[in-house]
Amino acid sequence: MPRIAYFDCFSGASGDMVLGALVDAGLPFSDLCDEVAKLPLPAEAYRLTASRVQRAGFAATKVDVEVRERPRHRSLAEVLGMISASTLPQADRESAARIFRALGEAEAKVHGTPVEEVELHEVGAVDAMVDVVGAVAGLRLLGVEAVYVSALPLGHGEARASHGAFPVPAPATLELLAAAGAPLSAGEGPAGELVTPTGAAILSVLGRFERPAMRLRAVGYGAGGRDPAGRPNVLRLWLGDAEAAPRTMRLVETNIDDMTPELFGYVQERLFAAGAADVWFTAIQMKKNRPGVLLSVLCSEALESEVIRIILAETTTLGLRSQEVRRYEAEREPLEFESSLGPAAVKVKRLPGEPPRVAPEYEACRRLAEASGLPLAEVYRRVTAEALERLAGGPSAS
Repeated sequence: MPRIAYFDCFSGASGDMVLGALVDAGLPFSDLCDEVAKLPLPAEAYRLTASRVQRAGFAATKVDVEVRERPRHRSLAEVLGMISASTLPQADRESAARIFRALGEAEAKVHGTPVEEVELHEVGAVDAMVDVVGAVAGLRLLGVEAVYVSALPLGHGEARASHGAFPVPAPATLELLAAAGAPLSAGEGPAGELVTPTGAAILSVLGRFERPAMRLRAVGYGAGGRDPAGRPNVLRLWLGDAEAAPRTMRLVETNIDDMTPELFGYVQERLFAAGAADVWFTAIQMKKNRPGVLLSVLCSEALESEVIRIILAETTTLGLRSQEVRRYEAEREPLEFESSLGPAAVKVKRLPGEPPRVAPEYEACRRLAEASGLPLAEVYRRVTAEALERLAGGPSAS
């Protein structure tokens, strides 16, 4: 199953907290340093360190970027050029560039200047580039395929930057979160800046703001710089494997006891053609001891009104009932291959920790049975065996 990451931001998020959480969750610090070193920055421009700290009783990892170059502003084009000139993998360069473009667009909107002319102050400094590149590369090294993020607390009060004092949260942070439609947690949290522009950019560009179904494998805590009393100033990272999440659907049903049987097949065809996931009939006993039919339709929420319209138009029913249901689905995929009997097709079902299972497709097997003269059951047996051999990398896979 795909490896996923969930950032639990109950005390906010910053770039260095993201790096600390990644290292605490199992990313070797030496590997992080090696990836960041692929940026075209002089070795003496910064120093990256990691240490174990306590935050309100929580043990966490604090990653610090000690900047040794003289403070300077960089344009967005200059930062993007440095990322492009790095020796990072292409996917990492693209992700880091997207994060800085989001930062640049937020800064441009705040200051009322074209994005091409905006100068990145704090977020264009060496430590911001290290944070962004380290986060992107660290997630890759941990094998993370999807990132999820909790609601964000924003704090209150004032903070200081190169322009002077500003209200918390920073204007650029708010622009980034507004562009992403990020949810904010109830209450303002403690005084001070809890979510920095760099932290907001990393999480909003790389992640989705929802809590996933997952099988938890590791937890990491990345420490912030402050240690307020009574609240652990840490960013918590959950690492795990994606679980099959339930899919919310609608179950539309009606009881019918006064319709001729031949019409039911037509209704079923119309419903499947409209996009229903499943349609079935159940024999029931209705009032006055009449035998009846329960028509059941499983469909997406978006399709519910169309399903209801078809049933009311094509059946004798006077009313329907609808309810929300959850559908759990196994990972599946179609497989078409050239079997010893000819073109075959199966559905492949996959469950975590188990070998794949296959179900032959009826129509393909029927054609093979008619062409070969073999019983359909024998065709099913051969197609199943050859599909499993192909999936295992056996002779039939070549």
